[in-house]
Amino acid sequence: MIPNVLYLHSHDTGRFVQPYGHQVPTPNIQRLADQGLLFRQAFAAAPVCSGSRSALLTGVAPHSNGMLGLAHRGYRLADYRRHLVHTLREAGYWSALVGEQHVSEDPDEIGYDHVVEIDDTRADSVAPATVALLQELPPQPFFLSVGFFETHRHFFEPTSVRDALYSLPPANLPDTPQTRRDMAAFKASARSLDQGVGAVLDALDGADLADDTLVILTTDHGIPFPGAKATLTDRGLGVMLILRGPNGFHGGRVSDALVSQLDLFPTICELADMQAPDWVQGRSLMPLLRKEAIEVNEELYGEITFHAAYEPQRSVRTRRYRYTRRFDDTHTTTVLPNVDDGASKELLVDHGWARRPHAREELFDLVFDPQEGANLIADAAYADVARDLRGRLERWMRETEDPLLGGPVTPLPGTSLNRPDQCSPDDPVYVVEGAIES
Repeated sequence: MIPNVLYLHSHDTGRFVQPYGHQVPTPNIQRLADQGLLFRQAFAAAPVCSGSRSALLTGVAPHSNGMLGLAHRGYRLADYRRHLVHTLREAGYWSALVGEQHVSEDPDEIGYDHVVEIDDTRADSVAPATVALLQELPPQPFFLSVGFFETHRHFFEPTSVRDALYSLPPANLPDTPQTRRDMAAFKASARSLDQGVGAVLDALDGADLADDTLVILTTDHGIPFPGAKATLTDRGLGVMLILRGPNGFHGGRVSDALVSQLDLFPTICELADMQAPDWVQGRSLMPLLRKEAIEVNEELYGEITFHAAYEPQRSVRTRRYRYTRRFDDTHTTTVLPNVDDGASKELLVDHGWARRPHAREELFDLVFDPQEGANLIADAAYADVARDLRGRLERWMRETEDPLLGGPVTPLPGTSLNRPDQCSPDDPVYVVEGAIES
C-alpha cells in the first residue's frame, strides 16, 4: 500500500530535543522517537532556512536548484515543477500546506493542491488548522506539509526562574547568566513546538491514519545561536530526523548512518513505488531499512552562499573529518548579519567577536575535536586527509556545476541583502538592481 506522508518541520531546532539527549523536555517528540526510527547523524544540505528546505523538497543542493539565498529576500527555485509535490502528484497523491514553508514568497506558486490560510505560523495556529484538515481529507494518499515557526527567534519567555538559572548553554558557548537565560528561552519555544507536534500526532491517531502514514519530523538546520545556524559545522548542519511509519520505520530504533535531507526525496519516491527523477542527488534510505547496507553515503556536502549577507562557503564531511573552504577573501572576520540577534551574540560581540579572523580552509578531526575548534589544515600529519577532502569537494562542485567555480556569485536582481560589515540582519538592507547596489 502506498503510504501517506506527513512532513512535520520546525525552524532552527538542530538536534536540541529530548530524544537526542538534551535537557529540553519534548515528550511528544520523544514518543515519536520511541515508536519510529531516529537518525543520530542526519544533516541538512545548508545551514540556512530556504537553502535547506529547498534541498529537501527538490532532492538537489541549493546551488543546483537556484535557492542561493533566502526566499523572503527575493530568492526562489529555478523550477518549481521540481518540488516534491509535483512528482508525488504523478503517483496519485493529493497535497496540502499548513504553516511555514520558506521556499517561496507566494506559497500558491509552489504547486500544492490546497494551501491552508492562517494568521501566523506558530504552533498554536498551525496545529489546530492541521487537526481540522486531517478530518476532511480526500480519499487518495496525501502529502501534508506542516511547518512550525518555533524554534526560530524570537523565543518565548523562559517558563520558570529555575530554567533561567540552571539551563546549560550550547557546548561551544561560555556558561554565563546571559547564555543560560538565552537557552532557557529556546527551551520554552521548543516546548511550544512539542505541543504542536503532539496535537497533530494525536489527530493522526484519531483519524485512524497512523498505520498508513509515514511521519517525517525534522528541522531546517542548527539552533539560532553563535557558531551554529549559518555555519558549516555539525552545529549548523546537524538536524533532528525521526521517521515513523510502515515499511520498517518503527520499533524505537536508532541509526548512526550518515544521512542527508537530500535522501528523503528518493526515499519517499521508493515508498510510493515510483522512480525518483533523474535530477535527484540524494540516495534512498531504504537499503538501510532492508539491512542491505550500513551506509548510503560516504560523505555529505554543505553550503552557504547568501544568508542575510554574502558569505560563500562549501564543506565536505565524512564519518571522521570535515573540510570547509571559504570563497570570499574580502571579508575574513565574522559576518555578523548572518548571526541571529540575541543575548548570546551580544555577549560575544562585547568581547571582540567581530574582530576574530576566519581561515580560508579548515579541517577538523571529529573524533578528537567534535566541537570543531582546532583547525588542522596546516598540520603535516593531516596533509593527505586535507588533499583527499579538498579533491572530493572540488569534484562535487564541478559535477553539480557550482557557480562559485566561476568566481564570486553576483546576487540576483531584486534580492535584498545586508552588507557583510554590518552588525545585524535588522540593519538597513540594499536591493540589488542588476549588478549595481542601490
